[in-house]
Amino acid sequence: MTMLCINQLSVTFSQGSKHVQALHEVSFAVRRGESYGIVGESGSGKSSVLRAVCGLIPQMQGTIQLDGQILTRPLKANFYRQVQMVFQDPYASLHPRHTIDRVLSEALVIHRFDHVDRRVNQALMDVGLDKGFRFRYPHQLSGGQRQRAAIARALILEPSVVLLDEPTSALDASIQAEVLNLLDRLRQERELTYVLVSHDLSVVSHMCDRLVVMQNGAVVEEITRQDLVLQRAKEPYTQTLLSASLGYRKDMLTPVEN
Repeated sequence: MTMLCINQLSVTFSQGSKHVQALHEVSFAVRRGESYGIVGESGSGKSSVLRAVCGLIPQMQGTIQLDGQILTRPLKANFYRQVQMVFQDPYASLHPRHTIDRVLSEALVIHRFDHVDRRVNQALMDVGLDKGFRFRYPHQLSGGQRQRAAIARALILEPSVVLLDEPTSALDASIQAEVLNLLDRLRQERELTYVLVSHDLSVVSHMCDRLVVMQNGAVVEEITRQDLVLQRAKEPYTQTLLSASLGYRKDMLTPVEN
């Protein structure tokens, strides 16, 4: 069953007389419980897709369906119970003057969850952080710990869909595999649907069942994980992208126990 359906999504940014089309008739569908990748070079529009889905780009053409329902603007509060986003830079996405406790508990209070104290402690445990991290500030955490806190914030509202915008690109290579394995485990345990944006094909191969390739704001083609691993593609741009990644292997990301 389709969980998220993007249909003919177009976005144009304007400043005075200048117009830049960031997205041009982008279409794809993500199945419930699937991990779906969006890849492409910098400026290809892949992150713009996520921002359009979660309402950070209010002006657009086309439709976005979530669990069979067409999303209307402005997005309603219950949308954010269903869809959450993890950003590339955890330090920028966490308020520097708020403790991790406040970051997590505020979302619960806004959405009227009960048992806030218990939920905050459980959310930290779920991402591998103990209670000692609860009253720390973001600058007191390492990059990997901050991203775990950001993941906890996204999951504490019990969403169905999680949008991942380059979730490990700001982390050291030694930490990337830990965070990716954590995300993979949480998806399976909670039957989550992921949409993952990344320029790193080894990350996409590790995480995603299918992926769409983008160039200049448009979809080039959709391929499977097996196509990616075996360097199989129909379109010249995708072939070039895969050739540029020669030497990567899925097992470069060695599983790490969480």
